[in-house]
Amino acid sequence: MQREPRRRTYLMCSPEHFAVEYVINPWMDTSVAVDAAAAVAQWERLRQTLVGLGHEVHTLNPQVGLPDMVFAANGAFVVDGVAYGARFKYPQRSAEAKSHQEFYETNPGWGFVAPTVVNEGEGDFAYLPDAHGGLILAGHGFRTETAAHAEAQEALGRPVVSLRLVDPAFYHLDVALAALDDANIVYYPEAFSPASRKVLAQLFPDAVVADEADARAFGINLVSDGRTVVLNTGSDALAAKLRAVGYETAQVDLSELKKGGGSVKCCVAELRH
Repeated sequence: MQREPRRRTYLMCSPEHFAVEYVINPWMDTSVAVDAAAAVAQWERLRQTLVGLGHEVHTLNPQVGLPDMVFAANGAFVVDGVAYGARFKYPQRSAEAKSHQEFYETNPGWGFVAPTVVNEGEGDFAYLPDAHGGLILAGHGFRTETAAHAEAQEALGRPVVSLRLVDPAFYHLDVALAALDDANIVYYPEAFSPASRKVLAQLFPDAVVADEADARAFGINLVSDGRTVVLNTGSDALAAKLRAVGYETAQVDLSELKKGGGSVKCCVAELRH
């Protein structure tokens, strides 16, 4: 099958101040040292990979005291030029939301809707414009509150399907599920409740199903333009599955950033006009 790419616009933030200074997910360990220079170099390779594929990448200025700001996907969720802002669960990250809000409010062409309940942006939301007329998938169970799903639906005018995450290792939707193109997904079923698995199987019968090893290697935490899937190294079985159904793959080493509990997608917010 010939896959057609769509040019995307992304938002990223350099990990100049990245470190594991606290523990807010099962992957973080403050006793494990982070090589800050290596983290910046790995992030830059990711950015250059996306630019090399023809995509536009905007950047936020990293802030001292916000070591997780590199995980830019968590700062908002954007559909049709409207950004539904984030409200972080943990106080260690709460100040990140202001930088994201300022980006949308100071750059022309974007609307911004301030949240009233906890949600962690594109970490727990995925949008598929060609699936069932345009569908938002939304995770809950560890970070984003279910009330945010209704708030996002009102803010963005797209139907929202709530999916319950049940494994703390997969604390955000974007480590358990990703959009491969505008109509299909890849996901790890065991990260979801039995009822949510049934919903996903009904909505996406042709989805790519990842195994536990690739899920725990952050293989699903990927970015795709509809043809080329950018994912981290160490997810070879998933990369092979994707190529078998017509996608191209580009693997990037993000081993330093994985120490914070994130990989490719966590570093990349999509700006959808």
